[in-house]
Amino acid sequence: MDLTGLALRVAAARPHVLLAAVPGGTEVRLAAERLLRARDWPQASTPAQADLLFVAGPDLPELRTPLERLWRDMPAPRARVHARTADEVEDALNAGRALLGPPAVRPASAAPPVDAGGHREGDHGARERHEGDDQTPGHDGHDGHGDHGGHGGHGGHGGHGGGQTEMPGGLPMAGQGADRDGLTLDQLHLPLGPFLADWPAGLTVRLVLQGDVVQRVDVDEPARPIDDAAAEAFWVQPWLRAASGEPVPVGEAVRRRAAAHLDSLGRLLAVAGWPAEAVRAWRLRDDLLSGAPRAAVAPRLERFTRRVGGSRTLAWLTRGIGVVTAQKAREAGVGGPAARAGGDVTSRYRQWLADIRHDLPRLEDPAPLDVAVEDSPRGPWSAEHPPSAALIALLPRLLEGAELAAARLVVASLDPDPDELVSRGVVEVARG
Repeated sequence: MDLTGLALRVAAARPHVLLAAVPGGTEVRLAAERLLRARDWPQASTPAQADLLFVAGPDLPELRTPLERLWRDMPAPRARVHARTADEVEDALNAGRALLGPPAVRPASAAPPVDAGGHREGDHGARERHEGDDQTPGHDGHDGHGDHGGHGGHGGHGGHGGGQTEMPGGLPMAGQGADRDGLTLDQLHLPLGPFLADWPAGLTVRLVLQGDVVQRVDVDEPARPIDDAAAEAFWVQPWLRAASGEPVPVGEAVRRRAAAHLDSLGRLLAVAGWPAEAVRAWRLRDDLLSGAPRAAVAPRLERFTRRVGGSRTLAWLTRGIGVVTAQKAREAGVGGPAARAGGDVTSRYRQWLADIRHDLPRLEDPAPLDVAVEDSPRGPWSAEHPPSAALIALLPRLLEGAELAAARLVVASLDPDPDELVSRGVVEVARG
């Protein structure tokens, strides 16, 4: 029996896709997620589960090394493609499936266009290494969960500087340091990101752990694209356009804001271990973005917000985690839902739900958008001070002293958008 050929045919028929979104690639990611659901192609949450690596967004040289780590950690047969714009998504996915097919039946046209960045390895089922591949072992990822499976501590493996010794498989060996009681305990340096599932695109948070408690947190600067014009902050586009003088209806802005909250809720629900509701959130998000009328989405949105907001299990899982008062949030420059919630992870996701209910009657409001009145999804919009910059700056304060199992939930409940820091409109303002 030709087991290699069978494996190739199975992978090509229904590839497991590892979606790696980079800053500025939100619109590409959304298009890919919609098409993957339409085709019933599973999304992988770790490289070990994946056949096809799909890079979504502009070219960011700073992220090439972690992308190579993802690629190396995928078992053969494997293929990778790159879509820089939403228009390229379908061709890139088709090219990826063609690249995974057995060589004897792969059409001559299977090679993807240059822009798709298509590449395939592993016709004979063995891993291959290329000259120039990064030699640092490891990948940041997480496994899937069952419904309400708990906090879900999600770690990652990766290369670490500072002379740290690594064990086989990429796990760093622990050093030693004094804890708060003066005892000497093992310390582990652990990066989260930049390509975790259900994680802000390209964000890297570096933790120092003693046991399962976070002792120190550092956040890397966001990676920037080669061409600033290639990066767009998708969720705040209505506010960017209105700020430039273009007339934008309020309905368009609140629709985008509600969709952004649903996107964030989907991430949090997935991290918390409620994948069925995460998918419902993303389907509602896509319906709003496609322009579905209020009457068509209102009953489903009402059911969703009641079900998630009334879940005692979800509230129990998230209560008391990542507490920040409204006053402390404002002092840190944070506005929007995180400041209005004034509490823990539970308070923040319930604030998203309340904001969605508030926006629902206004999805078709034709009045002109006033950026000074209507908040963007993550707070009052300012290109000089993007709201996500304050959310990212708040992370060390909320994560230090927290258990590792809670760290992913804290990040998901803030869900900063790195696109805001690298998009064309923001870069132009920063340059004056």
